[in-house]
Amino acid sequence: MVDSGDTAWLLISTALVFMMTPAVGFFYGGMLRKESMLSILGQTIIITAFVTFIWVIIGYSLAFGPNVGDLGLIGNLDYVMLQGVGADPGSAIFMPTTVPHLLYMMFQLTFAIITVSLLIGGIAERMKLRSLIILLIVWMMAVYLPVAHWVWGGGWIFEMGALDFAGGTVVHITAGVSTLAAVMVLGKRISASNGGEERPHNIPFVVLGGALLWVGWFGFNGGSALASNALAVTAMWNTMLAGSMAALTWGIVSWLHLGRPGVLGLISGAVAGLVAITPAAGYVDTTGAMIIGLSAGVICYGGILLRKRFKYDDALDVFGVHGVGGTFGAIATGLFATSTVNSAVVNEGVFYGGGLTLLSYQLTAVAVVWAWAFGITFAVIYVMKKVTTIRMTKEEERVGPDIVQHGEVAYDM
Repeated sequence: MVDSGDTAWLLISTALVFMMTPAVGFFYGGMLRKESMLSILGQTIIITAFVTFIWVIIGYSLAFGPNVGDLGLIGNLDYVMLQGVGADPGSAIFMPTTVPHLLYMMFQLTFAIITVSLLIGGIAERMKLRSLIILLIVWMMAVYLPVAHWVWGGGWIFEMGALDFAGGTVVHITAGVSTLAAVMVLGKRISASNGGEERPHNIPFVVLGGALLWVGWFGFNGGSALASNALAVTAMWNTMLAGSMAALTWGIVSWLHLGRPGVLGLISGAVAGLVAITPAAGYVDTTGAMIIGLSAGVICYGGILLRKRFKYDDALDVFGVHGVGGTFGAIATGLFATSTVNSAVVNEGVFYGGGLTLLSYQLTAVAVVWAWAFGITFAVIYVMKKVTTIRMTKEEERVGPDIVQHGEVAYDM
């Protein structure tokens, strides 16, 4: 039976998660050159449009339809064009029983949109718009939809018993690891190739985008309780706590390392904590969330240093924050998950007396999703690079994608 309170909360959460997509535009755009601001914002709109189109036609069905066969690799075509998705609750075991199926579908759509949007940060300022759109469509079909089915849609990872409350593997590992593969094939931007490092053109935009992401994350994690209940409150509190603790430790490490706590670093640290708590938000208590947050600030700061050490051009550190943070959070879930927070935890975390069972499930899920996301992304871009010209010319890179791709500028001064 549909419950008005649960439905109202999921409506609000859906709107909050959707707000995260333009927030990513400001967060990413502010860190780039001013000649790239509009292109990032425009790409978030384009992504919203084509992901929604694919989701309606076949995407939701492949991700959340009943398994094809016994292996749990992909959903069937029961929900093509959203047939059978209406005002009554869905019937699958993982679907909420107190909200309309149509609302659950839309909530999951916002996750797909934000995940695809994360990719554009790492490969910014390089690809022709046409090639970028093709890449993101293929990536959604070949990477996001299968992994979403494995973890959330009743697939093999779901059946195995690995936990991902709101997207550590489905969202952050897929986007972060795929970004690493993409930059390895695409190569560096011209500015990075010359040994330089672009300065962010508008740090207030970065803070604005990061703050909006933080607010949206309350719907991202709290909404993943799929009901207006105590679990949603716990997930929201853990989100607030982990984001704050990671900002704290990132700032301290930056102060010790560079002699100052940069504002860009503080908001990046908060995002790292939000990423890391995502898979664990509804499974850990305050102690677990605090440790995850404090650790994420240090670990993801190290992830940024990896880029500088190995000199790959992940423009906005999508791998360092999302790939590393999502991986840490997924593994940490196997350490701190407890049934006292969520009765869905069948196997307690290592530090709560559960032994290595849950941790082994988490490590298996992480390893497979890493391999799948990296391998598919690397192969797709490699083939695209062989059959067509996917990068902008050097002159186009110099001029910037705002003018080249959209014929507009962000600032006319």
